[in-house]
Amino acid sequence: MSHHSTTAPHNKNMTASHETIVYRLVQILIKLNQGEKLNPLQLCEEFHVTLRTIQRDLNERFAYLPLQRTGKLYHLDPIYLGKLNTRDIERFAALAGMHGMFPSLSDDFLRDVFDASIQSALLIKGHHYEDLAGKAELFRSIEQAIVARNKISFHYPSRGELKRYTDIEPYKLINNKGIWYMAARHGEKLKTFSFTRLDRLEILSGSHFEFDPAVDKTLQEEDGIWLGEKKEIVLKISCEVADYFKRRKLIAHQVIEKELEDGGLIISAKVGHLNQIIPIVRYWIPHIRIISPEGLQAEMEGEIEKYLSK
Repeated sequence: MSHHSTTAPHNKNMTASHETIVYRLVQILIKLNQGEKLNPLQLCEEFHVTLRTIQRDLNERFAYLPLQRTGKLYHLDPIYLGKLNTRDIERFAALAGMHGMFPSLSDDFLRDVFDASIQSALLIKGHHYEDLAGKAELFRSIEQAIVARNKISFHYPSRGELKRYTDIEPYKLINNKGIWYMAARHGEKLKTFSFTRLDRLEILSGSHFEFDPAVDKTLQEEDGIWLGEKKEIVLKISCEVADYFKRRKLIAHQVIEKELEDGGLIISAKVGHLNQIIPIVRYWIPHIRIISPEGLQAEMEGEIEKYLSK
């Protein structure tokens, strides 16, 4: 779990502000989960926020939690103590600080999220979100189909027309970099669909599917929503930016194949779709080149030239 500063940065941008909230909520949830009785005034001092902010955390953001009050102290219903693991705590804190991320943040919805079976239907990667206004019923229907292991059918735009998909096995609603997707198995293939583009959804009651733990594991481990057959890409990184690629994996599943004499790197990665990597390559121009697949570098340069000519 990464720890963020409890003091908001000078520019107070939305992302930093949200991360500060999430950090505070995570810490409060850990305390509650360990059975601590929390004094709001002490929390104000610890997190350098006002009493009004802490009261909002406890009374509004955590309204879905089974909190109890003894005098001025807040604590978790003893039945629930120790039931949350670190991952759950991070997820609930993110949910509570993310009004607008879900189409409905009613008490009923959050209590459902608190339930283990519903938790397994959601996978959140990142703190940004798209507006899902008007899609609450659709979101909830898919969520229920995931939990009940019901197959679904729907219409989805493909090559300029609405195509009907049927006998689809839904596995997760995934929030990746702010956009909601539904990950599902179609025949033998694992696919992702943009949630807001789904149309005419039907839950095929009585049409159950056998849950495959391997699919769930794949979704947890994949960095992104590209779930197609993997393609290998090989890149040459210049010495000027090599340290950035050494310090952390800037490309999903990157492997440093070789360190060059001039300090540069040869890196390989397996990606589900070339669109997963092309934007990263463009970002690092001129310090990165595509070696393989052959012709991809020239193709990308051609697209850039075409753009510049306009």
